[in-house]
Amino acid sequence: MLNFDQARFLKIESGAVALAGPIHAAVGDCIAKGAKNIFFLGTGGAAILMQPAALLLQRRSGLPAFMEIAAELVIAGHHALGKDSIVVIPSLSGTTKESVATLDYCKAKGATIIALVGHKDTPLGQKADHVFVNFAEDDTSSESFYLQSVLIALSVMAHRGEFADYRKTVAELALLPQQLLAAKQAFEPPAERLAETFRSEPYHIITAAGGSWAEAWYYGMCILEEMQWIRTRPIHAADFFHGTLELVEKGVSVVIFKGEDDCRPLADRVEAFARQYTDKVTVLDTASFGMPGISPETRALISPVVLATLLERLSAHLEVKRNHPLTTRRYYKKVAY
Repeated sequence: MLNFDQARFLKIESGAVALAGPIHAAVGDCIAKGAKNIFFLGTGGAAILMQPAALLLQRRSGLPAFMEIAAELVIAGHHALGKDSIVVIPSLSGTTKESVATLDYCKAKGATIIALVGHKDTPLGQKADHVFVNFAEDDTSSESFYLQSVLIALSVMAHRGEFADYRKTVAELALLPQQLLAAKQAFEPPAERLAETFRSEPYHIITAAGGSWAEAWYYGMCILEEMQWIRTRPIHAADFFHGTLELVEKGVSVVIFKGEDDCRPLADRVEAFARQYTDKVTVLDTASFGMPGISPETRALISPVVLATLLERLSAHLEVKRNHPLTTRRYYKKVAY
């Protein structure tokens, strides 16, 4: 595979899954101490990657779960944030200034902080109450953060007696790194062809629903926009028909991500519409990839993980075909803002 370190990938994603035990213990400690809610508070892309876990709890747990814009919360506050709150803050570097400010604010409110970082010796790694360290880099961090946050959500439900299949699901997740590698290998030729198609495309409408919406939002904003300077319009599939549909005409690229949860029909609806009015429809469907040993229920949980791992292959080819390295920036961490 192009510019891909197989051993590094397996080590990082296996490292994320291996945190299941420590995460379960830390969450259990929080629940035993009377946690009344949980906040997922990150910055930029890392925050987006928390959305599937937050949605899982909002829809299946009695513990109130909030996903807030961290910078706004620090300015405006939140009535539910306090000493009985669990706050999850992801930051690969552990130094993101908005996330450090969020940690300081939440600690001052008495909340218990869980930090997901790539390095222990960082402000977040040193200040949080529970720190989970899994080294990763930009091309592997999405899967790692998705998995860690989902493990937090599953642990919350398990400790509250809301998820009887916790051990079975964690055992299946242990198989995932190898399954993700196989998916990458299968997607390598299509990824190169797709990169060739996308190399000169100036604009994409990107849509999805359910847990997969996070990956559509993330890939448009953090990869195509930030790392490739390609204009995108990420739009939730349910909102597509309330404005964005009017932008669809022949020659407009519509990219649809399909996961395997209950919200899949919303993406199907967009596809049925788009194929009538544009000749540029791309569908990336996690159901197209076999994953022996992983149940349909777990597949539904990890659809955004699978999408992230496939899209990394597209990104690897895009940067070569467009002669635009994924590390190139004009402004991000280059100028004051």
